[in-house]
Amino acid sequence: MKKLLLLAVGGIGYVLGARAGRERYDQIAGLATKVKNDPRVQDAAHQAAETAKAQAPVVKDKVSSAAGTAASTVADKVKPSGSSTDDLEAQLNPDNVALQDNPYPQGDLP
Repeated sequence: MKKLLLLAVGGIGYVLGARAGRERYDQIAGLATKVKNDPRVQDAAHQAAETAKAQAPVVKDKVSSAAGTAASTVADKVKPSGSSTDDLEAQLNPDNVALQDNPYPQGDLP
């Protein structure tokens, strides 16, 4: 399957980048149409589509589970235990000078 994909990408690249003229383009396009209409290719495409449809619910459940786990992990890392969301927002607020080490800069200002 990987070889077929590689050949297809190579053929597309050649067609798009070739300067061989219209005859060569028509020859490659005809070959591509012949391959696309081949019953073996059609069967493989239908089989791949059926497999994807059958596996879609399983993949959906795995992705949902992984996303939920990642979200809870991020929430635990960002929000320390015992801290409320308001405390976190106050810490992240750049206008909150009470939490800055030195809210009054020293030295000459422009």
